[in-house]
Amino acid sequence: MWYNVNIEMKTGGDKGGIEYMSDCIFCKIIAGEIPSKKVFEDDTMLAFYDIHPSAPVHVLCVPKVHISSINDIDPSNIAHVAHIFGQIPKIAKSLGISEGYRVVSNVGELGGQSVAHLHFHILSGKKLGRMG
Repeated sequence: MWYNVNIEMKTGGDKGGIEYMSDCIFCKIIAGEIPSKKVFEDDTMLAFYDIHPSAPVHVLCVPKVHISSINDIDPSNIAHVAHIFGQIPKIAKSLGISEGYRVVSNVGELGGQSVAHLHFHILSGKKLGRMG
């Protein structure tokens, strides 16, 4: 489902098969406790605009299960990550950026991860510089 789809969920524990943490800002966004400008939502993931964009188009894609980072992907949750990567090209197309965008995930403090909930940044809207 596209655009401003709301889910009913409370934070803390496991509700409806979705694991989340009550002190995680992204879990609170998924639960609807914190507003976001949604781009896409389904049963597995949520995509929304970053409130501190690093590019003209900056969307975050998060799994609805709480996974702290790439380091915590395992056989029990990898399907959620695969689903996100299956949706990213569709999200890019819906945003009109399918001809060029970057997907990034930061891991840990040294890698620049600011929220301990796995997320993928979709960046576009201008020619992006080299990384590194």
